[in-house]
Amino acid sequence: MIFISEKAKIKLISLMKKEGLSHDISFVRFGVKTGGCSGLSYELTFDQKKQEGDKIFQHKEMKILIDQNSIPYLEGITLEYSDGLDGKGFYFKNPKAKHTCGCGKSFSL
Repeated sequence: MIFISEKAKIKLISLMKKEGLSHDISFVRFGVKTGGCSGLSYELTFDQKKQEGDKIFQHKEMKILIDQNSIPYLEGITLEYSDGLDGKGFYFKNPKAKHTCGCGKSFSL
């Protein structure tokens, strides 16, 4: 399962509207790629089409796509959003990560 905090959901919906997208029909795509200071980096984008091999999750009215190669890294992950003084933006809480960089955008297992 994939989770999205309430603050992250509100911010995603706001960003989608700015891009002319609707969370009712568009997707949030989570992914993992090699790179970053911890070895693997998270990807977060919007998409309008499911690709072959994608798995669809739904949480808090948001439709989430994850490619089949990223699923093992992202099961149980929570997308959070902070707008506080100590940082601003999206970050991931990954229960499988052994090490996470300070910005929360990369990890290692």
